[in-house]
Amino acid sequence: MTERLSGHTLMLALIATPIRHSLSPKMYNETYAKLGLDLAYLAFEVGQEELPDAVKAIRALGIVGGNVSMPNKQAIVPYMDELSSAAKMIGAVNTFVNKDGYLIGHNTDGVGAVRALEAEDIDVKNQVITLAGIGGAGTAIAVQLGLEGAKEVRIFNIKDRAFDAAASIVDTINTETQTKVTLEDLSDTENFYKSIGESSIYIDATGIGMKPFEDMKLINDPAVIRPDLVILDVVYSPAETQLLKFARENGCQKVFNGLSMMLYQGAAAFKLHTGEDMPVDYIRELLFEK
Repeated sequence: MTERLSGHTLMLALIATPIRHSLSPKMYNETYAKLGLDLAYLAFEVGQEELPDAVKAIRALGIVGGNVSMPNKQAIVPYMDELSSAAKMIGAVNTFVNKDGYLIGHNTDGVGAVRALEAEDIDVKNQVITLAGIGGAGTAIAVQLGLEGAKEVRIFNIKDRAFDAAASIVDTINTETQTKVTLEDLSDTENFYKSIGESSIYIDATGIGMKPFEDMKLINDPAVIRPDLVILDVVYSPAETQLLKFARENGCQKVFNGLSMMLYQGAAAFKLHTGEDMPVDYIRELLFEK
């Protein structure tokens, strides 16, 4: 690492809290080293109280870009000088680029899901898609599906605060894109299963399947599973959730966890920061397949 740092090295930053557990610094710094880029990526513990000063420091120090995670994804929006279409529609930023003090906010969370599917030769355009969960990941995915030309996105969520807040997101996607988006109650199992049966892709963005819900899944009827159904679970730890295990055991042939989604959202951010393509397969092997 120190061998490639110089007086010309430019910095990128990850601002969130808690954040010391993040794999992003290793992912990006290993990529910079492989591609010979004179960049360094560091994580900073920044909450909403410290956020205004952190943004001032980004401008003052010439930090050329970076990423944002909880609890700052929505809080940082007013500090941006410009927002991408996705970030504006989602109302949250996970990636920023500093153009000589002019900060542009992006959101690559939904891009990660779409690119992960594309890597498996699955195109979302003109497809009917059932999406469970309308939290941060679900919202970003729903918006990106609209931007990418999905025919219809049927969102299912429990009737909580996220459900009430999602109405405006649904309206925005319906207004700003050609995609038809609906919001339904996840507790209506019959309607939920029917929707999956009419969809070519099912995306689970609820987080069910990871701790403390690792023994749970939303689909419990084998009749819902078809060989041609594509299933993407945004959870990547554990690598095989109960949903994915159940789907494979019942003949589903295209079943994916959230690892590729995470890598491709990082690759999209990397492209915005450097103009280069991130070697996704190299990073996958380096960090996750040892």
